[in-house]
Amino acid sequence: MSTPSFGSDELAQFRRTFFEECTELLADLEERLGALAAYSSDVEGLNAIFRAVHSVKAGAGAFGYTVLVGFAHRFEALLDRLRDGKAELDERTLAALVAAADVFSALVDLARQGETPADDFGADVAEELSALLEGETQTTVPIRPTASAPEAPPVDRSYRIVFRPNAELFRHANEPLYLIRELKALGTLTIDCDLARLPAFEAFNVDDAYLGWTMTLRADCSPAAIAEVFEFVDDECELIIEEIADAQAEPEVVAPPPAAEAEATNSPSESKSYETKPADAKTAGKTGSISSIRVDLYRVDRLVNMVGELVIAQAMLAQQFIETRKQDDPGALQGFEHLAGLTRELQECVMAIRMQPVKSVFSRMPRLVRDVGHKTGKDVRLEMSGEQTEVDKTVIEELADPLTHMIRNAVDHGIEDADTRLAAGKPAGGVIRLSAQHAGSNILIHVEDDGAGLDRDRLLAKAIDKGIVPASAKLSAEEIDELIFSPGFSTAAAVTDVSGRGVGMDVVRRNVQALGGRVQVVSTPGKGTRFTLVIPLTLAVLDGMVVAVGWEKYILPLTSIVESFRPGRGQIRVVPGGGEVVSIRGEFVRLIHLARVFGVSEAVSDPCQGLVVLIELANGSKLGVVVDELIGQQQVVIKSLQDNYDPVSGISGATILGNGRVALIVDIEELTRLYDRSTRIAEATRLPVAANA
Repeated sequence: MSTPSFGSDELAQFRRTFFEECTELLADLEERLGALAAYSSDVEGLNAIFRAVHSVKAGAGAFGYTVLVGFAHRFEALLDRLRDGKAELDERTLAALVAAADVFSALVDLARQGETPADDFGADVAEELSALLEGETQTTVPIRPTASAPEAPPVDRSYRIVFRPNAELFRHANEPLYLIRELKALGTLTIDCDLARLPAFEAFNVDDAYLGWTMTLRADCSPAAIAEVFEFVDDECELIIEEIADAQAEPEVVAPPPAAEAEATNSPSESKSYETKPADAKTAGKTGSISSIRVDLYRVDRLVNMVGELVIAQAMLAQQFIETRKQDDPGALQGFEHLAGLTRELQECVMAIRMQPVKSVFSRMPRLVRDVGHKTGKDVRLEMSGEQTEVDKTVIEELADPLTHMIRNAVDHGIEDADTRLAAGKPAGGVIRLSAQHAGSNILIHVEDDGAGLDRDRLLAKAIDKGIVPASAKLSAEEIDELIFSPGFSTAAAVTDVSGRGVGMDVVRRNVQALGGRVQVVSTPGKGTRFTLVIPLTLAVLDGMVVAVGWEKYILPLTSIVESFRPGRGQIRVVPGGGEVVSIRGEFVRLIHLARVFGVSEAVSDPCQGLVVLIELANGSKLGVVVDELIGQQQVVIKSLQDNYDPVSGISGATILGNGRVALIVDIEELTRLYDRSTRIAEATRLPVAANA
């Protein structure tokens, strides 16, 4: 039978949907394999991997990707042996599964690009799968619990299968022909087609399914194996599976197949069956689930941009009303306040659509640690936390490369070999901790290892040798640590397939800066190194406080602001070097003047005549920012400066205010460094750095 005929647009749409589902399935497969590699998965993990491979194979068969289908069949066969406890999950089998997943993913990518793989593509992996399948295992280590479903006896059984699809089956890209072919692969199949629901010609709808089938299957399989064939359509059909008992056989109760999640019912005759009614199946399939739709990211981005423009327009209208309104028009004022509330709620709802947990990126890292550890001969364990921390979809897509480089660097350079660790009194196996958490308007991602830490003497010598810093340079410990981000810098003795080319950490910093974030590094010799990525939660909107500094307006992230106050004379102290601190509730907090950082003239220089905005930084410390006055709280739309201009130190972006003017968004994490630099410049040019110094 030929493939169903569709228009080119419909076929292209189905193909796009198939590859989108492949992306999700392959990501889940990668995560499950990572759990298997840690020997922490039971039979449920293997079942999930099998379902992912099977789902991709089914779709690939529908579109005629025969090479992909053939490889998937071998992949499935090995997984099936593992599920049945007939094969041992040893290091060789694990390596074969991981390699097969790579080839499988590569074949999907080639199919997506419309390319035909070479004849020998993945041949070595396919041969390894075949070798594992053909080899007999004398002793097996069952992965599944002993209390799992009983195995079917090795004799043929006869089944009666009634399959009546719902009318909308075809609309969900399901094809009964492929289901029947899967059944036929199980054993001997006879088919009787039911035409009872076929309508008159004038009432015929090509998009509806009218046929039904009653089939008899003779095979050495369990009811669960048959139900698995219908796993993806069990809520779109009426399905009855009855085992036809022999006359001499004693009646036995057949447990309901767990994959089908259907209710078991015993037939009053000498047969066993389970039945799924359409209404019951739909109820069972949707109970406790979340309805969702798949939307192109382009459409979501366009919606976010339009809502952002709506926010700007609403702010402009509100500004114009405030400047021109009459005092006796409270109705109009109330209307604008209501509009502002609705606009804000709309924006929050749209932004929630873009938020996704970082788990999709974190799930790739266990496999990476295992591979790099194997190549370097090191025993390394990865511990993860905060995987459900949500961040903007755009940010997630850009996190993969930086995290990959940092994890590889931690395994290769950070973790010592087993002998060195034992000599230092450490466990032979190293630990890398990957975590994520929210901190104000940012997300903090930590990559920490318990290795040897950064060798600062070696770093400085290498930097001098490569001409990155002069030989006479006197650098602090923090400045030496920063050298690892220099382009082309590497301390590896030789170039390998893991490291040594000097492109890793440079890529990390550039990619993170492109997101409006920064990288912090803290290292303790002999104890380990901790890298922290400080990245904005979203690249679209920000709750900010508009402040005035001279004639300029700046935006401070609202989530980082603790309070604002006007200090008294007795609260201000001048420290050596010209800096200032303010005393608040027994704690001394450093003061930074925005006017001095950005060179704004005609601004308030005396903190007692302006305001101090107390800000909490990502590391938990506090900072006092001196401004002229607070204009008010406002949700602003972030516009990137890098799209039309070069990056500006201390500025994370810009926005358009209600009066049409551009206001810069302050990067509060960079203020300390910038203020120190501006202070050194002022001292070098003998300019005053504090009004009351």
